[in-house]
Amino acid sequence: ATFTRSAAVAGTVPLLQPWPRAPWSTGRSVSALSVSAQVKGSQDGAGPSCVSPRAPSSVAGPQNPLEMNLCWNEIKKKSHSLRARLEAFSDHSGKLQVPLQEIIDWLGQKDEELSAQLPLRGDVLLVQQEKETHAAFMEEVKSRGPYIYSVLESAQAFLSQHPFEELEEPSSESKDVSPRHRIQNISRFVWKQANVASELWEKLTARCVDQHRHIERTLEQLLEIKGAMEELSTMLDQAESVRETWEPIGDLFIDSLPEHIQSTKLFKDELSPMKDGVKVVNDLAHQLAISDVHLSMENSRTLEHINTRWKQLQASINERLKQLQDAHRDFGPGSQHFLSSSVQVPWERAISPNKVPYYINHQAQTTCWDHPKMTELYQTLADLNNIKFSAYRTAMKLRRVQKALRLDMVTLATALEIFNEHDLQPSDRAMDVVEVIHCLTALYERLEEERGILVNVPLCVDMSLNWLLNVFDSGRSGKMRALSFKTGIACLCGTEVKEKFQYLFSQVANAGGLCDQRHLGVLLHEAIQVPRQLGEVAAFGGSNVEPSIRSCFRFSHGKSAIEASQFLEWANLEPQSMVWLAMLHRVTMAEQVKHQTKCSVCRQCPIKGFRYRSLKQFNVDICQTCFLTGRASKGNKLHYPIMEYYTPVRGQKSTWLSRAVALRCWGCPRVAALRCTRSSSGSITFVPRGGTSSQDQVWLCGTHRHSLTPCS
Repeated sequence: ATFTRSAAVAGTVPLLQPWPRAPWSTGRSVSALSVSAQVKGSQDGAGPSCVSPRAPSSVAGPQNPLEMNLCWNEIKKKSHSLRARLEAFSDHSGKLQVPLQEIIDWLGQKDEELSAQLPLRGDVLLVQQEKETHAAFMEEVKSRGPYIYSVLESAQAFLSQHPFEELEEPSSESKDVSPRHRIQNISRFVWKQANVASELWEKLTARCVDQHRHIERTLEQLLEIKGAMEELSTMLDQAESVRETWEPIGDLFIDSLPEHIQSTKLFKDELSPMKDGVKVVNDLAHQLAISDVHLSMENSRTLEHINTRWKQLQASINERLKQLQDAHRDFGPGSQHFLSSSVQVPWERAISPNKVPYYINHQAQTTCWDHPKMTELYQTLADLNNIKFSAYRTAMKLRRVQKALRLDMVTLATALEIFNEHDLQPSDRAMDVVEVIHCLTALYERLEEERGILVNVPLCVDMSLNWLLNVFDSGRSGKMRALSFKTGIACLCGTEVKEKFQYLFSQVANAGGLCDQRHLGVLLHEAIQVPRQLGEVAAFGGSNVEPSIRSCFRFSHGKSAIEASQFLEWANLEPQSMVWLAMLHRVTMAEQVKHQTKCSVCRQCPIKGFRYRSLKQFNVDICQTCFLTGRASKGNKLHYPIMEYYTPVRGQKSTWLSRAVALRCWGCPRVAALRCTRSSSGSITFVPRGGTSSQDQVWLCGTHRHSLTPCS
């Protein structure tokens, strides 16, 4: 029951009407009676006095004895009735105050006992014991409930019979409290006790229910934690047993590294449920801690041990995977580790984040993009700068690069096999450094197999990679187009120039074998990068390939695309943008040729390489060194018409050829308009410029020899 003041003050305690004082009574006797009644009322704890105050003396008057006796008897009767009423009120209020106070004390004690049950300890057995203890506690509280309700109902009934008014501030002058106020004070005290008891009872019962739920929830979470930790311990044992079977990285075969990497990744993925389980257990422990339930020492150690084992297992798996991947990167088929042997002390080969190699000189404490051998090669190319003719100068520089990279021994057919094996289609796709290394490694290993020779594969691969990056990726982005890679290899491989042109055209032609202007421009742009890297691009039209495209499409007869035969016909004319490639072929052929004649300038005999014969004077031969560098003896100036030989010609045929040329072309200001070819039978045929390209000899004139532009 809930007690409120509004219910208690609904009415007022009825006051006894003061009895009228007898007119004859003396003031003393009435005053004594009044004081006696007040004292008695005060002692009995009764309400207000039933004796009226003394009447004024002016009202007093004589009365007869009979009236006085009747009045006195009436007063005595009233006094006895009032005494009985006060005694009954006092007894009733006393019977309520004692049990209410006992209930308050008992409820306070039980509230302390309930508080003593907290906090719960984080152990299943202990919480189960707490659950049983709390169940007994709730039964005890429940059994006390009927008695508490009966006392509270009695207090409610008492207050309904004896309501009280709002407490008024007593006068500071009067220290005595009237009996009426004393009765209201007792009712008010009973009301307060009943309210306190009711609130304590409601609070205790609510706390009992909440604590019961708290114990149930805690026990459920502890059971879940216990089961999860047991399961995690089993899973960790199994995972650690698998970890013990791992072989050391150094004992693994290089070919098996990808398989071990894959199995380690699968093993890591299989541990995902364990990862989730560890997270769930830690979350449950955190929730218990928020609820002021801390795991027992044993459970805390178990959970900490599980977390430690899990972290160690994760670290070992990640470390194992990293070691396998590093080993595969450094020693596997796609690694660059084997290329470290391409340099010698004090040089060190390093790799940038985009896999592009660079080189560190620890002695000079410098770094550079170029391989030390490539730097030496470029320095030797400076010796060729005294050659006056750009086409020859470029071709001879490329020849040195070709021989240094050993690409002169690679055939185009072999290169095509490697390209197909590595699926370098489409040609516009990007290749990274690792892909380029794979292709180059396979190319040089195939060269060893086919030629049966010993090739320094690391050095050749590193040098070729360096040259390709210099030509097609000077910014070292680590990417180049497949067309760029194939163009570079095709240009420097040891194959007939006609086959090279056919292959290059096929890389930009469509499925029907036709090539439009845009794709031809792409091809010419890629090809012109080769002389650009040597600093010779200006002599071949620069980066503007539009004139070459227009020149080529003159053979298309007005069509928007050209065929392979039309492209080859144009290439045979040695156009300005591609003349260096044909010249490289002639330089290669003339390299080992010996002419059994004497140089008219330096007197070298025999003449090695190119041989140049004057068309104005008979039997005047010049070696390639004197001709290309501009050396001349008296009477043999270079502006005379000159004929070039890059294959040996026997005596009589040479004499007859010189005389024939002199007779036919003596007056021609452009002797370069003629070419000659050697047939399989050995006969020599003269062909006008614009016809079939010479495979043996080329006619030159002093006017056009610098640019080697065809005469019209």
